[in-house]
Amino acid sequence: MSRSRAGLTIACLSLVGAAALVVVPALVSADPLPGAPACPVFPADNPWNQRVDRLPVAKDSARIIARIGLNDPVHPDFGSGLYDGEPIGIPFTVVSSRTRRVPVHFQYASESDRGPYPLPRGVPIEGGYRSTGDRHVIVLDSSTCLDYELFAAYPHDGGRSWSAGSGAIFNLRSNRLRPAGWTSADAAGLPILPGLARYDEVARGQIDHALRFTAPCTAARYVYPARHEASTCSGAWLPPMGLRVRLKASVNISGLPYQARVVAEALKRYGMILADNGAPWFISGAPNPRWNNDALHLLDRLTGRDFEVVDTSSLPRPGL
Repeated sequence: MSRSRAGLTIACLSLVGAAALVVVPALVSADPLPGAPACPVFPADNPWNQRVDRLPVAKDSARIIARIGLNDPVHPDFGSGLYDGEPIGIPFTVVSSRTRRVPVHFQYASESDRGPYPLPRGVPIEGGYRSTGDRHVIVLDSSTCLDYELFAAYPHDGGRSWSAGSGAIFNLRSNRLRPAGWTSADAAGLPILPGLARYDEVARGQIDHALRFTAPCTAARYVYPARHEASTCSGAWLPPMGLRVRLKASVNISGLPYQARVVAEALKRYGMILADNGAPWFISGAPNPRWNNDALHLLDRLTGRDFEVVDTSSLPRPGL
């Protein structure tokens, strides 16, 4: 989704609810990615892997949820097949140390990791090579467990070089964050890969990490684990980048079909992290021909009213 690059020096703030004694659930590493079994998807105590189902509700939850959209439905922004001739979702590619490295020239070079980046010929671009959207490219090197991510990526000279709006390289074995105020390939300065819903997880019966979502208007500030704000709106109770929300425990999801129910269970246990500007309650995932689009789209039975903002102040904050 589109983003603003203003306000790069906003200090990191946190949403804190009323003081409460909570029991923090055991931490579990997310399942490794297909094609990279030796690579964890960040350490077990990484914020993407922290359960939030037993944490208190943030004190301003109702106002913030209303600002995102009380009546707007959840939308799985991923699936099978094609939309406008391209796969639905944000693709990722697993490569090796033998994959060619190419230079990338960045619009926001001062906040981008220089590379070079391992970009094989024909590497998938979100929305396809003719897309006018975000054009994310995500590549995981299985030999180093480095996650290379690009925003607004365009190949040149047959892919011998690329240009991009911004780029970031994350070590999946490390909790290291972007420098304060820095963007990434995502508006919040976060990695995209760990927040994607993946079919292989659903096939195993559980998504064991938080998911990535978007909101139409965001605040001119960010909260941990985000590192960057991208506000285009004004007013009270705007959600900051990095906001953590979860599906309320009281919401009955038993009637959802299997694939949608696994996603909904993850929304209760791990919740979602606000990572970009976009349509309300759009959840990111990777395309896969085995997704059942009809089943996934029954998640639209859930609306903003079914969510609450989580007070994560009691959780560890690795990387700070």
